[in-house]
Amino acid sequence: MQFNVNPANSQDASVIVPGDKSISHRSVMLGGIANGCCNISGFLAGEDCLATLAALESMGVRIERHTETDLSVYGVGLRGLSSPARPLDMGNSGTAMRLMTGLLAGQSFDATLTGDSSLSGRPMGRVIKPLTKMGAIIDSDDGTPPLVVHGQASLQAIDYDMPVASAQVKSAVLLAGLYADGTTSVSEPAITRDHTERMFESMGVIVSYKDNSIGISGGQALEACDIQVPGDLSSAAFVILAAVLGDETDIVVESVGVNPTRTGVIDILQEMGADISLENTRLFGREPVADLRVRSSVLHGRTVDPALVSLAIDGFPVLFVAAAAASGTTTFSGIGELRVKESDRIAAMTAGLRGMGIAVDESEDGAVVHGGSFSAAKVSSFGDHRIAMSLAVAGASASGPVTIEDVAAVDTSFPGFAKLMNSIGHNIEVGV
Repeated sequence: MQFNVNPANSQDASVIVPGDKSISHRSVMLGGIANGCCNISGFLAGEDCLATLAALESMGVRIERHTETDLSVYGVGLRGLSSPARPLDMGNSGTAMRLMTGLLAGQSFDATLTGDSSLSGRPMGRVIKPLTKMGAIIDSDDGTPPLVVHGQASLQAIDYDMPVASAQVKSAVLLAGLYADGTTSVSEPAITRDHTERMFESMGVIVSYKDNSIGISGGQALEACDIQVPGDLSSAAFVILAAVLGDETDIVVESVGVNPTRTGVIDILQEMGADISLENTRLFGREPVADLRVRSSVLHGRTVDPALVSLAIDGFPVLFVAAAAASGTTTFSGIGELRVKESDRIAAMTAGLRGMGIAVDESEDGAVVHGGSFSAAKVSSFGDHRIAMSLAVAGASASGPVTIEDVAAVDTSFPGFAKLMNSIGHNIEVGV
């Protein structure tokens, strides 16, 4: 499957992007172990989140889907999950794999977690290590999936100092902490997304905060609540960049989650000169939401503050394209975490942009992107959804047709991407 992108210009529009992937995963997981029924609206019906939904169903959680994005999850309580009859396939989702490992660590049964070829090569030692310290028994293929999580009747609370900032590791340990004796705390070296903590609190769980540490006491019950999932800022980033690179374009992306632990991509683009404003700010539950208004802008290269990396981790493929379209050079550092995503995103974006005529100097934990003009090309996404979509946005500003190969994974996070982008004036044809 490939994208055939022809040069095009964005036009004025108001659009809605699919629901937030991180929140959709957590809504089903936490709803599944809550007491009562969670009614969820805005759920992301992408392949990754559907894999999480199927896993919970396999463990005895009844889920009714009223529409693609509206569903009811009938929680079975903290100790109510049952042994699945077959391995739980997490597809392409590292978030689902790591959070599910934490959830399963304190169950009374054994379960096996598998994934596709990409996920099977991604490191899981970062969650296995702290969970093992809590008493979990987890078998792996030298730190990679499949993972066999052996049920433990009682885990022990720990104080865990994360060596690398990771919301997935933090959430996995906190989920296991629900099943542990004592109070489990996690200290993070930099701020990471806090959707798990916010959703815990919405369900009545007491979460403690001290400096850079988050704590949770074991045995707390979760009470079901209704959850409205905002639009995914990581998906909105592609529309934002398309508007910025357009000619006299004014686009509104409605009801996007603007959790401050996620808005690094907006902050960096604004520092580069992007005209982005937040309007109609409000809350969906405990999650801040806004309509994003974006106008065509002239971008300028800059040195990106490494302190913003954890707040923009999913947005760096977009930021590489923004840097390529900016005047001057843009320097990224401290982004080594991108090398263990769905692809090596530093290498993938370097290869894609070089193929389109942009000079990029790659380093172990960063890159220097020299602003220029995009040329016609055939490039690969390396099977990575965010690489595919970022290069598609670049293709709209290229001097000729751009073909992006291996784009099937886009459906994991942004079903209908090409259709939405075409609705704002782009010209993306999906081919085989």
